Amino acid sequence: MSATSQLDMLSELARNARDQAGQALAGERQSEQQVNAQLESLTRYRHEYAVRLQQAMRDGIDPASMHNYQQFLASLDAALERARQALEEQRQRVTRRQQQWQQEQQRLSAYDTLSSRREAEQQKQEARREQRFNDEMASGRLLRERNAARDT
Repeated sequence: MSATSQLDMLSELARNARDQAGQALAGERQSEQQVNAQLESLTRYRHEYAVRLQQAMRDGIDPASMHNYQQFLASLDAALERARQALEEQRQRVTRRQQQWQQEQQRLSAYDTLSSRREAEQQKQEARREQRFNDEMASGRLLRERNAARDT
């Protein structure tokens, strides 16, 4: 297997790895949005419930109902804390996936750079071969012209 085809294969593998890392990153970002939406929904619900409690307290509330409101608000607060923690963990997963994608992108860029250098070197070598061929053709023509001029 030639070095060029090996480099092409490595580039293709790196491209696939980068694309897979990108898809994983997109999935984690989507999950982050969902977790964030759940947190916002819980926050709104807790606020609405707290407003209801305040209204009930203004209207007059019996101790048992007050206790139930407070218990429910405490459970909502616990759920909010879990949601915040889940969001933080999801953000950390997004960060890790983003770093992974960047590493794969850097690897691909390195292979692309090597490939470009190899291609440039091959073009230089081809240009040198062409120049040598042209020089040899010109030398041969000049030699034939001199020999023809001497023969006449």
